[in-house]
Amino acid sequence: MSAAPEALDRARAKAYRRLIPLVFISYVIAFLDRANVGAAGSEMTRSLPGFDDNVFGIGAGIFFFGYFLLEIPGSLIVERWSARKWISRIMVTWGIVVAATAMVKTPTHFYWARFLLGLAEAGFFPGVIVYLAHWFPRRDRARALAGFFVAGPIALIIGNNIWSFIIEIGTGSHPAVLGLKGWQWVYILSGIPAVLMGVVVFFRLTDRPREARWLTDDEREALEQALARERAENAAVQQHPGLGALFRNGRVAATIVLLSLAYFAGNAANYGVDFFLPKILKSWYGNRYGTGTILVWSSLPYIVMLAAQIWIGRRSDRTGERWLHAAVPVVLGGVALAFAPSSHGILPLTLVVFGLTLGGIRGYLPAFWALPNQLLQGAAAAGAIGFINSFGNLGGYVGSRILGKGSKLTGSYDIGLYMLAGCAVLSASIIFALWRWQRRQSSVAARSVEPVASSVGV
Repeated sequence: MSAAPEALDRARAKAYRRLIPLVFISYVIAFLDRANVGAAGSEMTRSLPGFDDNVFGIGAGIFFFGYFLLEIPGSLIVERWSARKWISRIMVTWGIVVAATAMVKTPTHFYWARFLLGLAEAGFFPGVIVYLAHWFPRRDRARALAGFFVAGPIALIIGNNIWSFIIEIGTGSHPAVLGLKGWQWVYILSGIPAVLMGVVVFFRLTDRPREARWLTDDEREALEQALARERAENAAVQQHPGLGALFRNGRVAATIVLLSLAYFAGNAANYGVDFFLPKILKSWYGNRYGTGTILVWSSLPYIVMLAAQIWIGRRSDRTGERWLHAAVPVVLGGVALAFAPSSHGILPLTLVVFGLTLGGIRGYLPAFWALPNQLLQGAAAAGAIGFINSFGNLGGYVGSRILGKGSKLTGSYDIGLYMLAGCAVLSASIIFALWRWQRRQSSVAARSVEPVASSVGV
C-alpha cells in the first residue's frame, strides 16, 4: 500500500532541514580549503623565491590531478558503503593537508601540497551528489543541489572578507604572528574547521532514510517508496548497472563523455577565474588598494553568483527543465567574461562584469548536476557522476595554466581571459548540442513504438 502524501511531504521537509545544513557547511569549508590559494597567491608570489604567476597556476591547478585519481572510487564508496564515514574521513584528511600548506618554501613543496590536497578531497563532491540522490526525489533534487552549491559563493564571500584582515600579517607595518605571515595563517585557519566538521559529520549525517531515527515510521516508508519508484522507472539502470556496462552502450557512453567535456570546459573558465580573480584585481588596481582591500572587492562578484545559483536551481525544479537551465547561463557568463579586459581601469564595471561571469559559469551547476541522476541512478549514476566530475575537474588545471602561462608570456591577463571565455561558450555549446541529440533520439524511439502500439489496438 502506498504511503500517504502527507507523510512524504513531511519526510522531504525534515530531510532538507536536517541534511542540507550539514552538507552546506561541509562544502563551505571544502571550498575555502580549495580556493584559499587565490587569496594567498599574491603574497606567496611576493614572499617566496621562485614563485610567479606560472608557478602559481601550476600549483593551483595540480590539485585536480590528485582529485582525478581517487574521484571515481570515492563516489562508488559513498554508494556502496557509507557517505557518513567516507565524507568524515575526507574532511579530516584534507584539513590536515591544507594546514600543512602553510609550511611550503619552494615551488616543488607547493606542487606536492596541492596534489596531496586533491587526493585528500577526492570523492567529496561527487559523493555528496550521490548522497543527495539517496534522500531527495527527482522533483527536489535541483533545489537540494542548489542548497549545496551556494556554499561555494558564500564561502568566498565570507572567506575573502576574513582573509582581508589576515593576509597582510607580516608585511609592511604589520608584525608576524608566531613567526608566520598572513598567507600562512590563511592556510592554517582554513584547515582547522575541516577537521572539526569531519567529526560532526561522522556523528550527525545519516546514510539512508531507512536509518533515520529522526523520521517517523510512515515518513521513512513514504520516502523510501518514492525513491524506489524512481529507481524502478529508470530503465537505464536495469540495463546498465555498472560503469563498465555504461561504456559498452554507445548512446549512454556518448552522453557521459559529452557531459564530461562540457564540465571540463566550464571548469576551465570558472576555476581560472576563481583562483586568479584576486591576482587580476591586484594587477589592475593594486596601485590604489592594498591586498586586504582587494580581497574585499574580490568577494563582491560572488554575491551575483549566489543569487544566480539559487534562482536557476529553483526555476529548474519548478519547470522540470534541466538542459537549457544549464546551457544558457554558461554562454551568458562566457560573453560577460569576454568583456572583462575592456573593463580594466574602471573598478565598478570590472566587478559587475565578473559578477555576471560568475553568475553564469557557476550558476548553471544545480541544473547540470541534476542531469546524471535524471538519466541514471544507483551504482550507474554514482560511477557516471564520479567520471564526469573527475575528468571534468581537470579543466581547473587547464584554466589555471591558461591564465598563469599567459600572464608570464604576455605580461597581461587579457589573452587568458579571452581563452577562458571561449571555454565557457564551448561548454554551453556541448550541453545544447547534447540536449538536441537527446531529443532526436527520444523522438526516434517514440516513433518506433507507435506501430507496435497500433497493432495491439492501443
